[in-house]
Amino acid sequence: MYFQHFKNNLNRKPLNERVIELVEITPKDFWGAQDVHLEAIKKYYPKLKIVARGTIVKAYGEEEILDEFETRFRRLMQHFTRFNSIDENVILRVLESSSQETQYMQDSDKILVHGVGGKLIKAMTPNQQKLVDYIHKMDMVFAIGPAGTGKTYTGVAMAVKALKEKQVKRIILTRPAVEAGENLGFLPGDMKEKLDPYMQPLYDALRDMLPPQTLEDYILKGIIQIAPLAFMRGRTLDNAFVILDEAQNTTHSQMKMFLTRMGKNAKFMITGDPGQVDLPRRTISGLKEAILVLKDVDGIGIIYLDDKDIVRHKLVKKIIDAYKSIENHD
Repeated sequence: MYFQHFKNNLNRKPLNERVIELVEITPKDFWGAQDVHLEAIKKYYPKLKIVARGTIVKAYGEEEILDEFETRFRRLMQHFTRFNSIDENVILRVLESSSQETQYMQDSDKILVHGVGGKLIKAMTPNQQKLVDYIHKMDMVFAIGPAGTGKTYTGVAMAVKALKEKQVKRIILTRPAVEAGENLGFLPGDMKEKLDPYMQPLYDALRDMLPPQTLEDYILKGIIQIAPLAFMRGRTLDNAFVILDEAQNTTHSQMKMFLTRMGKNAKFMITGDPGQVDLPRRTISGLKEAILVLKDVDGIGIIYLDDKDIVRHKLVKKIIDAYKSIENHD
């Protein structure tokens, strides 16, 4: 029996080893609380034995899998070096990304806006970077994708950048004030106070990018305007960066009205999630219709973001996936 055990050990192939050092990276920050990021990486590579001690990472396994692991792990280190943070969504996205996508991000790694408190606002995923490129190249862009993919945030960053660089004279942000389970008439306050909750995500993005006093001055002077979609009727929007947010909740006539407000030297961006329509039943979403009608129109860009672009809490992706499973089942 001892001889058989000895023979088995002789026939067993020695494990290949790969050693990687975390250069200029604090291990505690990189691995996360209770090594949650390390566990996510181990889960992605179940055929490898991965051990982390201080700044040294050792991986054991088959040579081919080790080659892939090292390449993708180094991409993860590069991402951390650029953005000073990672989470489980980022880990999954980077480990699944192709080398072309990684190189594209490195080539296009530009700061969009220096935000409040020195915050550096950049595109965080390849699709977000493509959205930035589309906005540079085209005067009208549709950004389609689920919650948390950075559609609105990227758009507001590009609008602030255009304003600071004097490419436009004003920013106009608008949303349809659809009553998603609430009745506007029963909300307290005047019309502005009733509508402000609908506009809050736009204010939140602006507060990340402009100091409070600057933002307040811009709003008072009309340089930044935040208003419900109904207020756009009859206007011609010149020299402006205009964002229509939550566009899935527009009707046919609202979307047509908005798109035809476009004036000289204007950038129009339309964002929305076709899976989150709050319109009454049997009402066609203006966004769904527009991307079908306009998909072949020269000068209009349509970009689709997906689950890999989600940059909110890690649970957001899991929640979206869970709902998808029951919706597909139905």
